[in-house]
Amino acid sequence: MCAAAREKGVVMLDAPVSGGEPKAIDGTLAIMVGGDAAAFETVKPILAKMGSSVVRVGDIGAGNVTKLANQIVVALNIAAVSEAFVLATKAGVAPQAVFDAIKGGLAGSTVMNAKVPMILDGNFKPGFRIELHIKDLQNALDTAHGLHVPLPLTAGVMEIMQALQADELAACDHSAIVRHYEKLAKVEVRK
Repeated sequence: MCAAAREKGVVMLDAPVSGGEPKAIDGTLAIMVGGDAAAFETVKPILAKMGSSVVRVGDIGAGNVTKLANQIVVALNIAAVSEAFVLATKAGVAPQAVFDAIKGGLAGSTVMNAKVPMILDGNFKPGFRIELHIKDLQNALDTAHGLHVPLPLTAGVMEIMQALQADELAACDHSAIVRHYEKLAKVEVRK
């Protein structure tokens, strides 16, 4: 597509975003851009009005690969949070107390701060739906396999999301990954 655009005198950039609806609304998206450096510098001021982070990560396609990396990190973070909070809850420790205790330490993250409150409230109203994350992880796995890069943790989380889809939870927010762990441990992580 980029070559076809170039033949017509059009410069193309790929510029996926991260941050979901809340960051889109307040103009603080993370924007990862692939493409020509000069074209990037031309449009960077426009992108900066939509994002607090606007980074050229390489040539055309690099933005898309960066987005796949982002989606892997987000999925694995949610799965890790889910495992940890199910363990704590099953052991009798209040999940809100666990959140308050660890969110300021090394385990703390933007993902934890965004998703744990939803989990504690049992609010799985979609921000980023599991079915969309399945699509992204499939793209990441396909890309990785094409490059002969094993992604065992990503594959594991993909299977969890497939199980949630089988349980008819694909339209839920990806924070509903916790529901898989709750089902296995027979416990709910709630306030």
